Amino acid sequence: MRRILQKRDVAGLLRFAQQYGGASQTRLAAATGIAQGRISEVLNGRKRVTAFEVFERIADGLGMPDQARMLLGLAPLNLAILTGDSAPATAPTARLPLPSVEEKEDRVKRRQFISLAGAGIAASAGSLAGVDRIAAALTRYSAPTTAPAPDLTVEALTKAVRAAKIGYQACHYGAVAQRLPALLDRLAVATAAFTGDDLRTVYVLQAEAYHVASSVLLKSEERGLAWLAADRSMQAAERSENPTTIGASTRIVTHALMKDRHYSPATELATRMAERVDHDTAQPSPDSLSVYGALLLRGAVAAAKNEDRAQALTLLDEAEEAGRRLGGDHNYQWTAFGPTNVLLHRVNIAVTLGDAGSAIDYARRVRLDNIDVTERKATLFIDAARAYAQWNKLDRAYEALMTAEQLAPEELRTRPAVHQLITDIHARSTGHLRTNMTELAERVRIAA
Repeated sequence: MRRILQKRDVAGLLRFAQQYGGASQTRLAAATGIAQGRISEVLNGRKRVTAFEVFERIADGLGMPDQARMLLGLAPLNLAILTGDSAPATAPTARLPLPSVEEKEDRVKRRQFISLAGAGIAASAGSLAGVDRIAAALTRYSAPTTAPAPDLTVEALTKAVRAAKIGYQACHYGAVAQRLPALLDRLAVATAAFTGDDLRTVYVLQAEAYHVASSVLLKSEERGLAWLAADRSMQAAERSENPTTIGASTRIVTHALMKDRHYSPATELATRMAERVDHDTAQPSPDSLSVYGALLLRGAVAAAKNEDRAQALTLLDEAEEAGRRLGGDHNYQWTAFGPTNVLLHRVNIAVTLGDAGSAIDYARRVRLDNIDVTERKATLFIDAARAYAQWNKLDRAYEALMTAEQLAPEELRTRPAVHQLITDIHARSTGHLRTNMTELAERVRIAA
């Protein structure tokens, strides 16, 4: 059992529960909340479990003690065990437990608490300098009273927001985080100083700046602040009365929803807003078409995370059609949308659905020359590393991570999700590869 847990061999774990716990596939499905068909696919080797939340469901459903949970890479239920102050764990029952309604509610609360605690630990590992100043800028609720500065013009503000967008897409997250507080303050002053068309333009710029802030905060798992920034982006977009800006801000709201695992609402919001952008635009422009396609992609990712393969693939196909209508790869409305971006999302979604082979096949079709945005290019290689890790081709996973590091070192240093990937590959590595992974972990400032 130790070997099964350390290898995260879910099929072996479920077979063990069947053999020694007397559990049928139906009963395993009822206890873990995983569809019986998916249980069958895992047992038959057609599916491999890689998602953290699925491991947690299985651990909870099987009533695994803390020692077993920790071998599987999960947090213990009794967090005091980490300090050595906990009482010995109670031996598990011989048969699979079927929880009561009260136990299920307790389990949900415990999962939410551990998720938040884990996010806090991850954020401290990959947090950005300047986050406190961003927090201060986001929580200034009083009306600005500062007199307009000499450079408080639409042109100057446009240039500053453009620089923040370019910096984010180039993965210069630290530099962007340092500049954002002053930019957000300047935009707040401008909303009080300007009127008419200039004011509506400032609201568009404010929506974009808050979008950048939320994106940077989500990278480093500062989810509470990211939610606040995403909401501010949406409010500014609504005030701008610009349908395309509203659609663009919806993208970051759906991203924030997904970070907190609200996948169904994220899918619904993205698809509903895509329909709104399409409906409200009598003659589609490159901007509106790009936002429409990007929303479909965001909805597809959310559907995949919700294990809704059919909807994910349908939305991908619709986005692919939008890319054909757009006629090429562009960066309208800072979406980096086009046929290549759709292909990049096919890679990501295949990994999310556990289809490592398909993910690598899609990745090999990507023409890197068609990707102008560094953040998108680095994400491709991180997704390839995830796929290779699922496929147990750890050498190739390391090579993909090395390429991502060369392209965008901050993408590896900032993102706790990448830290977890590096830690997982390191734990499964041996020999020279383990040495290489240790060195990579040191460079991105995590302890492997």
